[in-house]
Amino acid sequence: MKRCSWADLGSPLYVTYHDEEWGVPSYEDTYLFEMLILESFQAGLSWITILKKRENFREAYDAFDVKKVAAYNENKQQELRNNAGIIRNRLKINASVKNANIFIEIQKEFGSFSNYIWSFTDSEIIYGDGQIFHTSTDLSDKISKDLKMRGMKFVGTTIIYAYLQAIGVVNDHSKECYKFVKHGE
Repeated sequence: MKRCSWADLGSPLYVTYHDEEWGVPSYEDTYLFEMLILESFQAGLSWITILKKRENFREAYDAFDVKKVAAYNENKQQELRNNAGIIRNRLKINASVKNANIFIEIQKEFGSFSNYIWSFTDSEIIYGDGQIFHTSTDLSDKISKDLKMRGMKFVGTTIIYAYLQAIGVVNDHSKECYKFVKHGE
């Protein structure tokens, strides 16, 4: 079975992520928050690095309970910086707490973060053509700009485009991949 070229067939973790998660539309706020945090930590690193540390992140970040993360004080942030099981970048850790608070503000404004993120496409999935590899689009530019305006960090257009792919707002499987869907099918 052919898959997108980025899905390293030698890594069961990557294959499972590709087959069961990437590009699957998600509407559940806890998952949307988890992926936003993981994508922001991925900046400058490989995704496999994040996947390998994902369970450690889940434990360290209280199963991505956004209210708990939003309340992290300096002691908890120092604990995260000392946790060798996750990415210990001070700026990314600080941003994760700030972003959690903004995530909650968006939930209050829109009823859920899902309502917010899917509003950019009128709840429609954007299908790639299976041939062109993008790192950003007008859509990711627009969402990135809005999130930055709200005060979020580590939400540049490339991170947001990867996030949209991960949560299924954008279905970008390559044409040779068995998960490729032609628009309208």
